[in-house]
Amino acid sequence: MPIPTPANTLFFLCDLQSVFRSSISGFDHLIFSTNKLLKLANIIGCEVVSCTQASRALGPLDPAIDLKSLGPLHVGTFDKTSFSMITPEIQALLLARPNVKNIVLFGIEAHICVLQTALALLQPTFRSEPYTPYVIADCLASHNAWEVPIVLQRLQQEGAFVSTTESIGFQLIGDSKHPNFRVFSQMIKESKEGTERAGEALLGGGCKKTQQEPTLSAVFKTSAL
Repeated sequence: MPIPTPANTLFFLCDLQSVFRSSISGFDHLIFSTNKLLKLANIIGCEVVSCTQASRALGPLDPAIDLKSLGPLHVGTFDKTSFSMITPEIQALLLARPNVKNIVLFGIEAHICVLQTALALLQPTFRSEPYTPYVIADCLASHNAWEVPIVLQRLQQEGAFVSTTESIGFQLIGDSKHPNFRVFSQMIKESKEGTERAGEALLGGGCKKTQQEPTLSAVFKTSAL
C-alpha cells in the first residue's frame, strides 16, 4: 500500500450537483466538507478532478463549491453518463500521471457513483496496478442516509480505506515541519465547528429530509439524457 503523499495523490469530486440539494440529507454540510478538502488540496498542491452526472439533464456542480480557488490544480470537470468516474477521459488523465497511486474520493451518491468509482479504481482495466481509494466519510452522502454505512463497510471489504477530512489532511501533511503546516493548522482550527456539525449530520443521522425532491434515480426516470 503506497502511503499517501501530495506527490502520489489525486482528489476526485463526484457529482455534487445543485439538482440534488433538496434530496440529499446534509447537502450544505457536504459543500462545507468539499470546500475544506479543496483548501487542503491547495495547501499541499494536489490536483483535483471533478465530475458531473449527465449535466445536460441534471445541471452543473453546485456553485458554492470553490473550484476557482484551485487555479491550475483543478484539472477539469468531466461530464459522464456512466456511474463510475473512470471514463476514457479520466483513464487517459490517470495514465498521464504514473506517479498517482492514491485517490481521495468524495461526493454523491455513496451507493452509486462513489461506490462504482472506487471499485473501478481497485480493479482497473486500463493499467496493471490498482489504485488505493481513500473514501472521505464526512464528505459522502446518499438520498437514503442508511446506504452510507453499508457502502463504507463494503468498500473496506474490497480494499478501500475510509478516512475523514481531518485525518486525510494530517496524513498528507505528514510532518509539523511541512512548509505549509501553519496554514493547514489554521484551517483546521477555523473549520473545527463546521467539521463537527458535518460529521454529526452526515455520519450521526443529524439531518433529515424535509420534502421529497429529485434523487438520481427519480431524475433519470423523468429526464431525457
